[in-house]
Amino acid sequence: MKIDVISIFPEYLAPLQLSLLGKAQNSGLLEINVHNLRDHATGAHGSVDDTPYGGGAGMVMSAQVWSEAIDAILTPDSDLIILTPAGKKFAQPIAHELSRAQHLIFACGRYEGIDDRVRQYYSKPEFTEKNIRVHEYSIGDYVLGGGEVASMVMIETITRLIPGVLGNPESLSEESHISEGYLEYPNFTKPANWRGIEVPEVLLSGNHAAIAEWRATQAEERAKKNR
Repeated sequence: MKIDVISIFPEYLAPLQLSLLGKAQNSGLLEINVHNLRDHATGAHGSVDDTPYGGGAGMVMSAQVWSEAIDAILTPDSDLIILTPAGKKFAQPIAHELSRAQHLIFACGRYEGIDDRVRQYYSKPEFTEKNIRVHEYSIGDYVLGGGEVASMVMIETITRLIPGVLGNPESLSEESHISEGYLEYPNFTKPANWRGIEVPEVLLSGNHAAIAEWRATQAEERAKKNR
C-alpha cells in the first residue's frame, strides 16, 4: 500500500516512521510519504489560506493550493481522504475496507478547513471513472487543531490490518471491535500477585474451556459497561 499525507506541518508526522509502521516500510509492505503543502503556496508570504466568503471567524485553506498538491501525487485507483470534524465518523469496518486500498491520500486541513470545492472537484465523473474516490472522515465528535493527529490515528488503524504488518496475525482475532459492540476481555501478565491484587484463578487453571468461557463473559460485561 502507498500512503501520501499532505500537511503544512510535515514534521508533525514523524511518528509514522516508528514502531510497526517503520518496520512495515523497511520490509516493503508500506510506502508512506509526507508532503509539505507550502511547497505549492502562492505569493511572497507563501499563503495557503484566505478569508471565508460570507464572513465569519478564521481562515479557509485555498482550493488552488490544495489541488496543486493533490495533482502532484494523484493516481488512478486512489482514495482521497479529507480530515474534517464534519466528516463521517471513522470506525473499524471502514478501516477494514481501506486496508484493501492501493493508494491513500490524506489531506490534513487546518483553520476553518479546506475550501469545499476541493471535495466537489475530485468527486467529478472524470475522477470516479479512474476509481478515484473522495471521503470525508472524522475520528470523533470533537475538534482538533488540524488533521495530522487524525491522519495518524487512521493510518495506524488501517495498516495494522494489512497481512504481514503485525508480527502475530492472531493478535487481530480477539481484540476489541472485531465485530460490532465487541470489546476485548481484561488481560494480565506476571506476577500472579501484584500489590495484593490477584490474577483471576481461572487464568492459572490451564482449563482452556473455562478460560474461554470466562473471557467471553468478561468481554460481554465490559461491553455493557462501556458501550
